[in-house]
Amino acid sequence: MNLGISGRLTRATITSPLTPLFLLASIAVGLLALMAIPREEEPQISVPMVDIQVMAPGLAAPDAVELVGIPLETIVKSVDGVEHVYTQAEDDGVMVTARFLVGSDPEDAAIRINEKLQANWDRIPVGIPDPKVTVRGINDVPIVVLTLTPKPGAVGQWSDQALYELAGKLRTEIAKVDNVGLTFITGGRPDEVRIQPDPARLSQYGVPLGSVIEAAGQANRSFPVGTIREGGKAMSVSAGRTLTSAQEVGLLTVRSATGAPVYLRDVANVDQGPREDQARAWRWAENEGKWHSAPAVSLAVAKRSGANAVVLSESILERLKLMKGSLIPDGVEVSVTRNYGETANEKANELLFHLALATISIVALIGFAIGWREAGVTAVVIPTTILLTMFASNLMGFTINRVSLFALIFSIGILVDDAIVMIENIARHWAMDDDRSRIDAAVEAVAEVGNPTIVATLTVVVALLPMLFVSGLMGPYMAPIPVNASAAMVFSFFVAVVIAPWLMIRFARKTLEGGHGHAEDGGKLGVAYAKVAHRIIDTKKSAKTFLIWVGVATLLACSMFYFKAVTVKLLPFDNKSEVQVVVDMPEGTALENTARVLEDVAAVTRSLPETVSMEAYAGTSAPFNFNGLVRHYFLRARPEMGDVMVTLAPKDDRDRSSHDVALDLREKLKTLKLPAGASIKVVETPPGPPVMATLLAEIYGPDAETRRKTALEVEKIFKSVPYIVDVDNSFGAQRPRLRLIPERDRIDYYGLSERQINDSIGALLGSQTVGYVPRGDGRSPLPITVALPQSARSWTSTLASTPVAQAPNGGLIELGAVVSAQNDQGSHNIFRRDGRSADMVLAELAGDYEAPIYGMLAVNRAIDEVDWAAKGLVKPVISLNGQPKDEATPTLLWDGEWEITWVTFRDMGAAFMVALLGIYVLVVAQFRSFKLPLVILTPVPLTLVGIVLGHMLFQAPFTATSMIGFIALAGIIVRNSILLVDFIRHAQAPDKPLRQVLIEAGSIRFKPIVLTAAAAMIGAATILSDPIFQGLAISLLFGLASSTLLTVLVIPAIYIVLRDDGKDTATP
Repeated sequence: MNLGISGRLTRATITSPLTPLFLLASIAVGLLALMAIPREEEPQISVPMVDIQVMAPGLAAPDAVELVGIPLETIVKSVDGVEHVYTQAEDDGVMVTARFLVGSDPEDAAIRINEKLQANWDRIPVGIPDPKVTVRGINDVPIVVLTLTPKPGAVGQWSDQALYELAGKLRTEIAKVDNVGLTFITGGRPDEVRIQPDPARLSQYGVPLGSVIEAAGQANRSFPVGTIREGGKAMSVSAGRTLTSAQEVGLLTVRSATGAPVYLRDVANVDQGPREDQARAWRWAENEGKWHSAPAVSLAVAKRSGANAVVLSESILERLKLMKGSLIPDGVEVSVTRNYGETANEKANELLFHLALATISIVALIGFAIGWREAGVTAVVIPTTILLTMFASNLMGFTINRVSLFALIFSIGILVDDAIVMIENIARHWAMDDDRSRIDAAVEAVAEVGNPTIVATLTVVVALLPMLFVSGLMGPYMAPIPVNASAAMVFSFFVAVVIAPWLMIRFARKTLEGGHGHAEDGGKLGVAYAKVAHRIIDTKKSAKTFLIWVGVATLLACSMFYFKAVTVKLLPFDNKSEVQVVVDMPEGTALENTARVLEDVAAVTRSLPETVSMEAYAGTSAPFNFNGLVRHYFLRARPEMGDVMVTLAPKDDRDRSSHDVALDLREKLKTLKLPAGASIKVVETPPGPPVMATLLAEIYGPDAETRRKTALEVEKIFKSVPYIVDVDNSFGAQRPRLRLIPERDRIDYYGLSERQINDSIGALLGSQTVGYVPRGDGRSPLPITVALPQSARSWTSTLASTPVAQAPNGGLIELGAVVSAQNDQGSHNIFRRDGRSADMVLAELAGDYEAPIYGMLAVNRAIDEVDWAAKGLVKPVISLNGQPKDEATPTLLWDGEWEITWVTFRDMGAAFMVALLGIYVLVVAQFRSFKLPLVILTPVPLTLVGIVLGHMLFQAPFTATSMIGFIALAGIIVRNSILLVDFIRHAQAPDKPLRQVLIEAGSIRFKPIVLTAAAAMIGAATILSDPIFQGLAISLLFGLASSTLLTVLVIPAIYIVLRDDGKDTATP
């Protein structure tokens, strides 16, 4: 007998003493990998984003774009690996963002950008300062956020300045933990020595402001000048001194116009205190049934690349525990407001439990259906295969995350099939009455089913592997599925031909009597099948009628997408423990007004039973997550910007999902009264790749005015659709501005320079750091700043009377004498993408439909109904993909989640086609026929009947994970078809009626096919509760149920329609 690859492997290993060692080694390396492999909640998507921030002093936004933005774009776009270039411009500054291809190395990206900028900086106009280049990637997202607040009884003892200082010390201690990456502090105000000039006293003592700035800066200088020899020793010499306190700064003398010395404290208030930032952060938390508010400072901690988030977060918390009572006083509460390590560990443990549950369930199924010895072999085979896959996954650089574990869970039911086929065939051969030894019989049994098993295993691998080539942001998110599932399938084959026969020999105690489930009629299941099959294939007409009905059912299932009975979405929202509320007030809003709105938001949020705590940030950004990284939330540091980070109770302690809570919160926030131009957005953590907005329309056109007017009309249309919410635009309103213009003729008359005047204005209305005060004792030095208090920063007669310089004749020159003030409006923000100017309209979807395609269709219909000519505008051309080549006509390009959805489903559709082609080639190679594989592939579309029904039953959207299930089903169903067709071919004989052959083959193969399907369905059932992978579970569960039942009936019906021999057979 030709043993083939499978038989030879079994022959070599069935009696080898190395086999048990191989088994133990497989388990050992798998367990080591399980302990060593990093754990994460989601796969890490590396999308380096390099921000190039350039100041353009005095330039309006349109001028800044022309002079700085466009030259920078051309330089950045020439860098290899840059996928998109975004430019955001406002008055006095430009930021160009280079988004690199998925998977690029962030450090390499930063180096390439820097090198290209340095080589081409001569293209940038003279006078533009050097750029600030910042690279940010997934590893810059904080995994742990510690929030410091005073305890309810100690609120008066701890100011935000004291908390900031404590957070700085805590930051130093946390940085000592291995693998800690970047850390930053949000909220609080650092201490400083502040010199606040008093215009009235400056005039009284005759001291110009310039003298104050010069005295403070020059008196606080100390520098080494060399060495001297004295008393036989070499001594270093330093000149100058450093001031050590606010009192010393106040005792500095400044020169008055008359030449008399004046103490600095006589013309300015000099004190030490917290910096007067236009920012505030505070926390609301529930304590003993009552809500308390207190100042808050957050310390955000990121991890280094490749570090284990679970281990790092545990180490940070251990370090924190050690510092309580020493560095951290009793009056301060340190709350862990984010711990991605803990959530990743919880998710991994939950899924590992589901993995074990699925394994036990399948072992029990095999025990009851086939036999407990076979179940015992399976109980060893499944964990061994999974552990080997873990080991391979670790070697390939993958982590334990929800996607990789789901791949293993859903493949359990498939990978066990190899072992079932081998075990069952060995049992059948042992039951034969011949003179072969048990070992020879086992080897020949494996060889007999080896080739079909290899082909069947490869069909599943071929079905899954093309998904590895999905491009865009979803590529790395989905990659663990084809890699881990394919690896599991390959390992399952080797374990089935090496470990399973060896275990069968060890577990066998006596030669089996009977064929172990190989009854000629297929048992009770076979009899039931025969009764149903007879009715279908009795006549050619009945077979044809059945096929027509199946075809109609499949078409009806497909039509459910058109009638929106089943909606389509990239990925549903996950059940997280955090929700973010983003508040954008009109440009120019004071910090106090923003804080007041945030308090109103907090009051509404407190009414939700699921809310545990919340942190409010006004004028400063909250610690960002991956979504905030892509949306650049870390730049939200203006008085009109605010965030509320809402922490929800753990998902096991609440009845509603975080998405339901977010929907409820959004409805309640609609009752708040906001000024015109303000917007409140409820932002949920996206389950997959983040985007600027779920629904995003980019408006292109010939000029800024046309683009803006068209965008405003589109924004109105967005707001008219009930399920389009959180609508906003990219250009905002014009920011109010006070412009102080130096009068050149007066400056020349007084013999001054414009720089003197500008420095004085900067010191009065801004803040100028002139030195530092060292404090010793391990404390950081304090900056010395010259600035007016916030309350005095307005253009009044008092400010205008500030003496800023001394005239040649000795008189003082007031600021109002050399500048004129006028109020005007700043420019609109300008956005450009890949070299083209565009205005954006952004929104989310909530309610009836939550996928962008439905919002797009509704907006497209509304655009057709608008009378654009009456509004003096041209109707925009709708584009689904790719920027317009001709910008002379207004164009609306759909982007946001739609772009990722389009790329993902396009690539997955292509992967499905490649999978079908690969399976066809494999089956042609197996059966040496071009037509027969077409029959075998026929049941693939039948899975849609069950898939659609399942999604309708669960009221779940058809997602990317549903598509993965559909593609995986192609491999599983073809596997069953191959087994059935192979049996039909072997059972055919010239004197045997075709109907009898079909009934016999179906009856005998029905039980193993049902067992295989049941095993896969058990694996799928354990992940049915997960919000994101529910689609995959539904596809496998209901798709397998429908296609398994239809496959064993459709294939015989096709045989009758195509090859009916006209012979009848008696009903058994």
